[in-house]
Amino acid sequence: MEYRELMERDKRFIWHPFTQMADWVSEDQTIISRAEGHYLYDVNGRRYFDGVSSLWVNLFGHKRPEIDKAIREQLDRVAHSTFLGLTHEPAIIFSEKLIKIAPAGLSRVFFSDNGSTAMEIAIKMAFQFWRQKNNGKYRDKIRFITLTGGYHGDTIGSVSAGGIPLFHEIFSPLLFETIKMPAPYCYRCYYGLNYPSCELHCAEMIRKKLIEHRDRICGVILEPLVQGAAGMIVHPRGFLKIVRDATKETDTLLIADEVATGFGRTGRMFAVEHEDVRPDIMALAKGITGGYLPLAVTLTTEDIYSQFLGKYEEFKTFFHGHSYTANPLGCAAGISTLNIFEKDSILSHVQKISLRLSQRLNEIKDHPGVGDIRQKGLMVGIELVRDSKTKEPFDPSFKIGQRVIKKTKEKGVILRPLGDVIVLMPPLTTGEDEIDMLCDATFSSIEEVIKEV
Repeated sequence: MEYRELMERDKRFIWHPFTQMADWVSEDQTIISRAEGHYLYDVNGRRYFDGVSSLWVNLFGHKRPEIDKAIREQLDRVAHSTFLGLTHEPAIIFSEKLIKIAPAGLSRVFFSDNGSTAMEIAIKMAFQFWRQKNNGKYRDKIRFITLTGGYHGDTIGSVSAGGIPLFHEIFSPLLFETIKMPAPYCYRCYYGLNYPSCELHCAEMIRKKLIEHRDRICGVILEPLVQGAAGMIVHPRGFLKIVRDATKETDTLLIADEVATGFGRTGRMFAVEHEDVRPDIMALAKGITGGYLPLAVTLTTEDIYSQFLGKYEEFKTFFHGHSYTANPLGCAAGISTLNIFEKDSILSHVQKISLRLSQRLNEIKDHPGVGDIRQKGLMVGIELVRDSKTKEPFDPSFKIGQRVIKKTKEKGVILRPLGDVIVLMPPLTTGEDEIDMLCDATFSSIEEVIKEV
């Protein structure tokens, strides 16, 4: 089918996510036909560097031979069977391998199929845990502390835990109440303080809130170290550790949403490792299958798991599940993904290439249109502003972020902004020359767009 016919049919039948469709249908769009390595190819044969890892999921490039082989071999056995009342070898092997590399104390794997469902499970699991612990002694612990700018998915429970007004405010009548606390967004500090002289006041305020409401708070939900959808907000060192210690002090659960930060993105396998934090519940998705198939897990401790054990007629069971829970093809891809991490020393490469990326980012930090550059490993957010001295943002009608990524696409690089924050998140196996190409295209595009306004 030719490009024009495909494009017309897309505009006729499809509603794209996070997309103003009035804009979409007014222009020609890129139609991807194939992928190889770190590159995507459109139906006209043009090649693009996958600068956001196909929305943060692709770890080692496309058509990775080991993952291709694992999926094909599993397809010859069974593509899917229910996980209710049955089990299968890929799920068993993958669970064991995952627990071996997970933060100490996490010992149980509950499968689902995306980040939102993994977080829904975490929220419901934490709530039910307190309802059943010590025969209901803690049943008043029903509130969660969440952070402004948090993003945990798009289902109602995960949206309730979220804190991005643009995405979530319209749904407020549908949501359950949480205790929202200011996130450590140092560039635009809620408290008007400066790091490090602030002495992590934001973390101390969370600690005080936990102490004040310790009998009501079920858990603290956060994205450790980097709040992705908020604009790659990198938390200052020590924030996570203070919050973890405070949850222990007040007998509260810590729920770590590592959907975006997990599997090497920050330079460690999981972001919590940077501060030696061990959460009570951890959600994983995105890169879990190397970017091949939808799969997610919620990991938890033996203590939490044990509170769901009992006689059938006590109905302590965790009544939650999905049709494609623990899909064997996804589990096979997950096993292969973990093998590649070990075989190819992926984390060492990420740490090395992150330094190169950091060096290149220094080149644009003093640009008058660049307000802040935030980086942790291969997660980068470049916040563009009208005035870097006053931090004044651009009017949304200028669509600065959208204009920048249109120009990078013309230069052969696919990016996806978060408002006026330009996000760079290349595959973990990206080479130095590709880092240079990514930065060259991004920096020149920013320069061109800023000059236009």
